[in-house]
Amino acid sequence: MNFNFGEVLTRAWQIIWKHKVLWIFGILAGCGRGSFRFNSSGRGVNGGPGQLPPEVLRILQTIQENLTAFIVAGCILLLLIWAVTIFLGTIGRIGLIRGTYNVEAGAESLIFGQLFSESMPYFWRMLGVSLIVAVPFLFVLAALIAGFIAFAISANNGSDAGAVGLLGMVPLFIGCICLLIPVMFVIGMIIRQAENAIVLENLGVFPSLRRGWDVFRANLGPIILMAIILAVLALVVGLVIAIPVFIIVFPSVIAYAAGEGKNWTPLLLMTIGLCIYTPILLVLSGIMNAYLESAWTLTYLRLTATPQDHAPAVLEANA
Repeated sequence: MNFNFGEVLTRAWQIIWKHKVLWIFGILAGCGRGSFRFNSSGRGVNGGPGQLPPEVLRILQTIQENLTAFIVAGCILLLLIWAVTIFLGTIGRIGLIRGTYNVEAGAESLIFGQLFSESMPYFWRMLGVSLIVAVPFLFVLAALIAGFIAFAISANNGSDAGAVGLLGMVPLFIGCICLLIPVMFVIGMIIRQAENAIVLENLGVFPSLRRGWDVFRANLGPIILMAIILAVLALVVGLVIAIPVFIIVFPSVIAYAAGEGKNWTPLLLMTIGLCIYTPILLVLSGIMNAYLESAWTLTYLRLTATPQDHAPAVLEANA
């Protein structure tokens, strides 16, 4: 098939630049793919190593006395945060697919609230596809890690069998990880097509997976090449937008280390700098996510049919 990569890449940029509401969905889509965290640890602000303010010591003592309650509360909070990020990330991807389709179908403008509400009917199907693919890999990875830990504990207790098993687990673990990388790359491309099938053709979970496989198998060359192009583009853009973070963090850490941890000014300046740049980083990441998802949606539309052919199916989802 004669696939015009340049037209898709150019059109994707035109869509997200004209309809900047898609940037918001790009930011939401990034919620399910990770988060930026900054953790710092240091010594007391009033004196030498190991000295902590009395207020901090009282807080630590309170935590120690109510450790179980804090652990339970922490687990609940983490679960809530995980649920919210999964929800927002899924809605973000749906909104980008549907928004790109609507523009291709002739929409002159996109409204955030309308696009958000139109994305809701597809949420559980999109989540179902993600879980079907993710759960088996998580089980395999958990089994490998559990075996590795079990043999490590056994070897630490002086067991020869545990030591032999541990030595055998190392190449097995490395080999499985190396095997999972290309497998996940291929599965990721199939999932991209399945997600588009859910939103653009209003398919269920398993029909969308079959549709994704059929589209991938029938268009192996264009999809793989597009995946490579977008992966390289994402890597380059990601490195560029991360440069200010390195510029902020590295000098501050070096200055803090040079002062032997007695001067917290570098860390304070670093925190201020990161707080200022974080909103910019979120916007830039949202633009990148919006562009990537838009490009994949256009790829699906070009490889399958015209937007007009999909219109009845999309409208049916909101009937």
